Amino acid sequence: MALNILILGDIVGRVGRRGVKEVIPRILEKHMVDFIIANGENAAGGNGLTPEIAQELFAAGINVLTMGNHTWDKKEIFTIINDEARIIRPANYPPGTPGQGYGIFRVNGKNVAVVNLMGRVFMAELDCPFRKMDEILLELQDVDYIIVDFHAEATSEKIALGWYLDGRVSLVFGTHTHVPTADERILPGGTAYITDVGMSGPLNSVIGVKTNLVLQKFLTQMPQRFESASGPYIVSGILVSLTEDGKAENITRIQYIEGE
Repeated sequence: MALNILILGDIVGRVGRRGVKEVIPRILEKHMVDFIIANGENAAGGNGLTPEIAQELFAAGINVLTMGNHTWDKKEIFTIINDEARIIRPANYPPGTPGQGYGIFRVNGKNVAVVNLMGRVFMAELDCPFRKMDEILLELQDVDYIIVDFHAEATSEKIALGWYLDGRVSLVFGTHTHVPTADERILPGGTAYITDVGMSGPLNSVIGVKTNLVLQKFLTQMPQRFESASGPYIVSGILVSLTEDGKAENITRIQYIEGE
């Protein structure tokens, strides 16, 4: 039997949280879904995650929250990051960093590994995500499926990791840019891939931020305090079906806009 995975793009602020809470039941009505993963690093006001918001998202049906460069933006995260196995921060932070870079979850009698990595191009100089993933694969000996969230800026770095892991993992999906890409495919080795799954957040915004603030920044080059936008939501993501042998047989982009 296939394992059906729902991936939701970066949840941005209150609007994004409302969107996923409303859209998940609609998706479950139409599709068989066994496991839900979402990127939660922007869920608290656009920056970071708090224990209360994490629990809100878990209650909405999300099984695992991956993170990224905004992992540490809310100090409250330190109260749960070591103990909450369902929150996965980038694995290529240096040794000794709080939290865990991957987790193994039992789904329909199968072991599903979820790994979070962060890119280095135009981002923080963390440990090499390619070599870190090699290390992790040596540790993941008794798993049936391996799913990787690559939180990165550069499309080239994301695509390169997809090819690097083709045939070695079940799915590589990109997060961080908040803009969905149209390159979803199954690579020759059986790995499902997409450069970015997009955003679950305010539709009328600049990647989740109030438009006027971003325009003022570009027009004046003066510092601006960014705030999450309000209004209708857009929820973007993918549905992926994985076969018994850990390979992908289908990957489909999804998008829900409030009011449509």
